[in-house]
Parts: sequence; structure tokens; C-alpha cells
Amino acid sequence: MTTIIPAIDIIDGKCVRLTKGDYESSRVYADDRVDMALRNRDCGCSRLHVVDLDGARSQHIVNYRTLERIASSTDMIIDFGGGIKSDEDAKIAFESGASMITGGSIAVKDPAIFTGWLNRYGNEHIILGADARNGKIATVGWLDESEHDIVPFIGSYVEKGIRYVISTDINVDGTLNGPSIELYKNILTAFPDIYLIASGGVSGITDIKRLDTISVPAVIVGKAIYEGRISLSDISRINLSSC
Repeated sequence: MTTIIPAIDIIDGKCVRLTKGDYESSRVYADDRVDMALRNRDCGCSRLHVVDLDGARSQHIVNYRTLERIASSTDMIIDFGGGIKSDEDAKIAFESGASMITGGSIAVKDPAIFTGWLNRYGNEHIILGADARNGKIATVGWLDESEHDIVPFIGSYVEKGIRYVISTDINVDGTLNGPSIELYKNILTAFPDIYLIASGGVSGITDIKRLDTISVPAVIVGKAIYEGRISLSDISRINLSSC
């Protein structure tokens, strides 16, 4: 079964969710990020997806102290993204407890830096963020759209050794209208050996099963958990069956 990776997106130190990447749509779901992480751990999750939305908008890491608090309170594998734009940002993220870091905008705007991380830290610690709107890679916290088509963009980094890819269809993110199955089919058809992590649109267990039928290894889930559409017991059952 496709593994569920809970999401903790952070603005001003609080757990929030956006709709379609719109910061004006921000809704706070929890004040205590550590408690949320521990609840996910206790239901059998071994991984956590943490996004510094303040950092993504500011173009440098901001909420590393929050990352530090979460990492020091749990032994979960944390992948961290948002605002990692320099070697110093990457260093801070790893020193603050991230097991993996995600680079999206930096992979578009400064591929030499991103490729340097891939070579320095190894492909088991670096995730390519391939988030798209209307098939084009989006950058700067999803505020800007690039000219890069998503499949060739991923391909350019597969050639350089990237193994992990997170892909969000921004048009469905936070809508609870279902994931972009065709997008993930296209990516996996082109690159069957990558570890693809789907993100965006998941509304319930049925969507997890749909992703499983096309062999998506993992999916990031945020709003569906916060709004009770996927329970902690559901996550425990699904993730244990994925082991």
C-alpha cells in the first residue's frame, strides 16, 4: 500500500494548510507542532514532511528552530523544505535535525547549487521538489511559474542521480478534490525507478487506494488528516501494511 507521510506546514510557528498555494487562504490547525508530530509518530508514521512556508516566501530558511524542536522530540525521518536556497540554508536544515531536504525553486534557479547538494550529501538525503501548475514547474513558494515542463525537468535531474521526487499539482493542493492521477502516471511511466511522493488533493482513503493502483510509493497528506477524513487509526493500518 502507498505509504502516508503526514505534513506539517508552518507559518509563524503554527501548523497551517493553504489552498492551491494561496497564502491568503492560510488556515491554522494547531499551535503545537511537536504534539502534532508525536501524534503522527504514535500512529505508526516513521516519516514526516515539514515545510517552512515563511521560508519559502522569504527565500531563506526561517523556522529552523521549530524543525529543531520536532526533531529533538521524535526519531521520525523528517524531510524539510521551504526557503532552502543556499549552502548555508542546507547546512542549517541538516544541523537542525532534517534527515532529508527538498529543493524546488533552487533546482530551477540555481541547478549548480542543487546538484552540489546531491553530490555532497548523497541522493538518499536530497529530494527534488517538482511542483507544477498547469504542467509547468512553479517556484518561490508556488508564487511564480517557470517555463519548465514537469516531466523533462524531472528527467534532467534523474540523469544526475536524483532518486526521490515530491510532486504537487498546485491546482488541486488543499482542495480535497482528489490527487492528479494522470500526472503521476505520466511521471512513473517516464521514470519507473524513482521514489515518487505524491502530494495534493487527497480527500480520503479511496484516494490512497487509487494512488496505490498506479504504484505510487508514498503520498503526503495534510488537510485530510487535520479535518478527520483520514483518521490516525487509518494511517496506522495503512502504514503498517506498507512495511
